[in-house]
Amino acid sequence: EDPGCISVKKIYNYYKKYGYDTVVMGASFRTKEEVLELAGCDKLTIAPKWLKAMEESTDEVPLKLSAENAKDVDVGPKLSLDEKSFRWMLNEDAMATEKLADGIRRFSQDLIKLEKFIKEQM
Repeated sequence: EDPGCISVKKIYNYYKKYGYDTVVMGASFRTKEEVLELAGCDKLTIAPKWLKAMEESTDEVPLKLSAENAKDVDVGPKLSLDEKSFRWMLNEDAMATEKLADGIRRFSQDLIKLEKFIKEQM
């Protein structure tokens, strides 16, 4: 399973289990299967090619994530962190640090493409 999907599932289940009022969003999918692995996540940014692939598919899409199911998932104890502890834990999680940086770079690149597209349409 994709490390990014594993990370989003962990984050989703933790926040939903402990009742945090937040929206969890998955992004930067490389395959249709990665998108489907997060079915039920609050928000997903999905590239047009994966939307088209899913539209053309007749496969069942089982719910993978839900706030209700998160209540039964073992996510460890509820954490209480100060900023220093949070930053240390984030730094220790290479997957989270690398995926976050990669996601921000890709969103920035896409924003530049979108701005260019809009200017060309004007």
